[in-house]
Amino acid sequence: MSVLVLVFIIAGLTSNLESGVRGNRQEKEAFDQKPEEVQTEQENQEEETQVVSNPNIRVLLMTNGYKNPIHSSVTVSSTTGLSITYGEKVEECEAGTEVTFMPDDSRFQSGNIRIQAKEGEITVNSLKRGYGIPSYQGILELRTTAEGIAIINELPVENYLCRVVPSEMPSGYEIEALKAQAVCARSYAYRQMAEYGYPEYEAHVDDSTNYQVYGNSAPADSADRAVQETAGQVVRLDGEIVTTYYYSTSCGKTTSMKAWGNEENDGNRYLQSVEVKDENGDYERNLPWYRWEARIPAKTLSNLVGLNTGKDIGTLQNINILENGPGGVVLTIEAVGDKGSVRVSTENKIRRAFGGKGYTIIKHDGTQVKSSKLLPSAFFTINKSGDTFVIQGGGFGHGIGMSQTGANEMAKSGKNYQEILTFFYQGVTIG
Repeated sequence: MSVLVLVFIIAGLTSNLESGVRGNRQEKEAFDQKPEEVQTEQENQEEETQVVSNPNIRVLLMTNGYKNPIHSSVTVSSTTGLSITYGEKVEECEAGTEVTFMPDDSRFQSGNIRIQAKEGEITVNSLKRGYGIPSYQGILELRTTAEGIAIINELPVENYLCRVVPSEMPSGYEIEALKAQAVCARSYAYRQMAEYGYPEYEAHVDDSTNYQVYGNSAPADSADRAVQETAGQVVRLDGEIVTTYYYSTSCGKTTSMKAWGNEENDGNRYLQSVEVKDENGDYERNLPWYRWEARIPAKTLSNLVGLNTGKDIGTLQNINILENGPGGVVLTIEAVGDKGSVRVSTENKIRRAFGGKGYTIIKHDGTQVKSSKLLPSAFFTINKSGDTFVIQGGGFGHGIGMSQTGANEMAKSGKNYQEILTFFYQGVTIG
């Protein structure tokens, strides 16, 4: 009888990683190795041992609201006590004791400060996240800068993923959707671990939407299970780990890298436009962000376009969609005003051009939300009715890769996480 035993090997990444554009370098060779299988025979029973690589990831923790990477001060504690290492000295703190560090703290004279809980987690009392005051596994490293203190959380990647999954996908989603999210998050993390996104702090990623949201939601058993039951699994194309982009909700179709101004090529061929549906119709057809509408007064939209593009074209007369891409995503628009015109290309810049305060968005279920810095998606049509521009769109997010609500609806219909992933990422293997 075979027994599968997962053995996690915790190994930190070396600090001599290549620098470059975040997420676009090839992974270190070690990351491309498939889990090894070791077979031994004991007492006439065969035991399979799968060795899952579990290297450390270094995460830069942002300030409240994810506004800045540098903190004016840092306060930490632990229910089990802390060990604080600086230079050759180790300072022991009792359970529950709060320790505050300022940029001019004398302990920084010995270099970086490393903090570890005697057991369990370290609470950063000076931080607030979505679920309250956050706690972190692993080690906290403090570094001084001219502006203040940088906090780097170093921990095994599998532990990191347990706090990414519930922060990126509701923990109440179907377990197969959560597993798909776990594999996506792991693949994305491994790609980022090939180099330092913040070389000045020797950090691979930060904990915001710049990379993957980490530690913003409370830990969840369902998320832990999703990570554990997919341990070590990543998405590969031709043997290489790929960057697994994902977003909230589709309009019924996904798009390709053309949405970001990149040409389709052999390396990104797994990111193709697909119809997110089965024989019964679009998977997300009953969800709030499947369709939406915004009615924006011309004066309001004129101000937003001028502010967001940096070009004063006066009062908007018309907005023309000049080019659509795969799945119907808008690639280029032209905003025409009484003082001139401006063209905007790529989905993010187009969404930003129309983003900002001042109007309401009506969702598919009739609920309303205030506008934010980005239009919900770049899957839309736009028309002028009197002095009002009417934008009718669908989906929420960039539309490339996996739709999270689509994944959940697919899981409800009986699809497993491998089927979900190979649906959204064409021609890939999971393992």
